[in-house]
Amino acid sequence: MKYNSVFLRSFKCFIVCGLLTLSSTLSLTTNDKRPNTRTKPSQPNIVFVLADDYGWNDVGYHGSEIKTPTLDRLAADGVKLDNYYVQPICSPTRSQLLSGRYQIHTGLQHGIIWAEQPNGLPLELPTIADKLREVGYATHAVGKWHLGFYKEAYMPLHRGFDSYYGYLTGSVDYLTYKRCTTITPKEVCALDLHDGDKPVWNETGVYSTQLFTSRAEKIITDHAKQSPDKPLFLYLPYQAVHSPLQVPQRYLDQYKNIKDHDRRIYAGMVSCMDEGVQNITKTLEKFDMWKNTVFIFSTDNGGQILDGGNNWPLRGWKGSLWEGGMRGVGFVNSPLLKYKGQVRRGLMHVSDWFPTLVHLAGGNTTGLKLDGHDIWRAISEGGPSPRKELLHNIDPMYQQAGERLFNNTFDTRVRAAVRVNNWKLITGDPGNSRWVPPPHVSADTDDTLRFVPKKNVWLFDVATDPWERHDLSDKRPDIVKSLLERLAFYNSTAVPVRYPPMDPNCDPSKHGGVWSPWQH
Repeated sequence: MKYNSVFLRSFKCFIVCGLLTLSSTLSLTTNDKRPNTRTKPSQPNIVFVLADDYGWNDVGYHGSEIKTPTLDRLAADGVKLDNYYVQPICSPTRSQLLSGRYQIHTGLQHGIIWAEQPNGLPLELPTIADKLREVGYATHAVGKWHLGFYKEAYMPLHRGFDSYYGYLTGSVDYLTYKRCTTITPKEVCALDLHDGDKPVWNETGVYSTQLFTSRAEKIITDHAKQSPDKPLFLYLPYQAVHSPLQVPQRYLDQYKNIKDHDRRIYAGMVSCMDEGVQNITKTLEKFDMWKNTVFIFSTDNGGQILDGGNNWPLRGWKGSLWEGGMRGVGFVNSPLLKYKGQVRRGLMHVSDWFPTLVHLAGGNTTGLKLDGHDIWRAISEGGPSPRKELLHNIDPMYQQAGERLFNNTFDTRVRAAVRVNNWKLITGDPGNSRWVPPPHVSADTDDTLRFVPKKNVWLFDVATDPWERHDLSDKRPDIVKSLLERLAFYNSTAVPVRYPPMDPNCDPSKHGGVWSPWQH
């Protein structure tokens, strides 16, 4: 009887699903958007690709002149995240991704972690790799670290990763892997390419996007052959498309139509990265791993317009608190998604990946005091996002702007931004304020709106004005005061800023000509 009951239920489902497919009145009208009824395995493979300085207007599906066929296809077949935020610069985004905590709760509120700085993501905070390894995952990182390395304890192999291949500082040459900086009074150039805790000297001349892609492919291949029953977490923070502007000639040839020198090289860099993503997904398919993989693509901050990137029509760029600095290109593709071919407009943030992926893997985040939310149902099923509020940042070390407007709430001179539902409040100095179209587009940028001396409060309804052209702070003082109270609350929970002075003992010439830990 039990077998007959199951059979009848399956037969009824088959008939109903067939009728639904034939119905012309369905709101889900394409095969891409039908529910995926496949049972989700308890521990999927997780592949997270993080692009560097990748702008809103630098992906094909946002109307860019840059060709990204792989990213376009994966996004179209998966779920696009249209209201997804990262941080304005590198280390802060990476720290929130790996820890699930706001900058104010890690001490990394100000700037980046410089190569010469004895600083890093606090050791008492477990990383997402730590939590995934706890539940049986093989964990590998390939690419840019930028979360501190002045002591061995801050290196990737001590932060939850079984293997690491990449560079530790903020940027290197794409071919020589040298990082150059001034350590008073001299300029120092030294190698920054590591396999685990060992320097790699023999890859000079191999373009980093291709090198990191090849390494990722090898990890997937070895895992499929040696540990097929173990789930895989692969974190791939590409160097691309951060400066310096370098790319092999064959990626430039297709962009003769782009006349701007920097934009043309940048476009070639994007295409090389797009090809790398294609190669990685093909390798997953080759070893039959794709069917049980969650693939995530994200930028780390807005595009840098001074190095070929573009965020049009958003305002601002890398380093600013405007949408162009923080609204991120992001999508998820996976056979495990319930609904595919859709766009999610619920509020989401890079800190949300920590609880989302740990829970998806069957892990536990109890007691961790995370700022991130589990957004898997919102992504996969299209339900409401559990996130209604987002602290972009509070930076008490940034130069203050204007005069304090109120004495009994958050200090408006301090650089900060918060989002509550559709409302976004910015205080202090937001950073670069222009709307910058790509070089080939002539557009009215309304630059007269970009700067008002001594002004330090802006309010926008981002749902109706994602371009931040209509400041409503004078019209809605009630909302301004409400959001200032939220900033005051968050500020009351902040830990002290970690931003130590540069340490000349970091000098790589004292450590074999390699950027490496210098304190014990």
